[in-house]
Amino acid sequence: MHVVLVGGSGFLGSYVARALLARGHRVTSLSRRGRGPLAGVRYRVGDAASGQGLEAMGAADAAVYLAGIIREGEQRYQAVHVRGVQQVLGAMVAAGVRRIVHVSALGARPDAPSRYHASKARGEALVRASGLDWTIFRPSLVFGEGDEFFGKILKGLVRMPLPFIPIIGTGDYPFRPVWAGDVAQAMAQSLEKPVTIGEAYDLVGPKEYTYRELILLVRDALGSRKPLVSLPVGFFALLARLPRAPITPDQLFMLLEGNTGDPAELQEVFELEWLQLGAELSRVLGIR
Repeated sequence: MHVVLVGGSGFLGSYVARALLARGHRVTSLSRRGRGPLAGVRYRVGDAASGQGLEAMGAADAAVYLAGIIREGEQRYQAVHVRGVQQVLGAMVAAGVRRIVHVSALGARPDAPSRYHASKARGEALVRASGLDWTIFRPSLVFGEGDEFFGKILKGLVRMPLPFIPIIGTGDYPFRPVWAGDVAQAMAQSLEKPVTIGEAYDLVGPKEYTYRELILLVRDALGSRKPLVSLPVGFFALLARLPRAPITPDQLFMLLEGNTGDPAELQEVFELEWLQLGAELSRVLGIR
């Protein structure tokens, strides 16, 4: 099967490409960079929001929509999570390609307080209404080498030049982090499992943690002994509005909501390693 990865040169795209190659598929990666590290992957310049490069769908058997941003800058949620999806679906219909795996987000819904989740919900709605053979995945926090949340945000919080580590409110918000390798395997396997067509799966890991527990894991792995100090949510709400703040208002909304689910359905349908965060954390944090 020839699979086109839209947004395939990013963090998660490299894991998905490896999983597909290992299962004997051909892989083309479309991204604005148009390059990547993996031998065997054909990298092409493409931009889903503008439609650039989507003629690659003409030679595809399936597509995986991976394009996503966690904070806005030059790129905006509407462009990446909605308009890009619309462009890719149109290109697939025009090329006669029916199979799509779409990456949404756990917590995506139209009335979400975060604009990130609301935009992901709009992208999901387009996929569901496309008439194509779709499978939707909603990952929780994804960890792996090169990830944003553990390798940058939490690591940065622990290493802030303060005598303590600030905790948002109580820190009791639940999460079920999932390894990028398991995420990639679920997506690759779904392309070979007709039973997954028309289904949406919450992609969560085997163990639930509170936000406070996640901070402690990162702190201990980095060899820090700084105490954790709870600060009011209002303080972080003000901080998030400052230029170059370590956390955005959208990310604060999502942290306060938590991000967890039931892995039972995944365990029934997919064969995954179910790697726990502790087994991979040193590599995620760049500790050798």
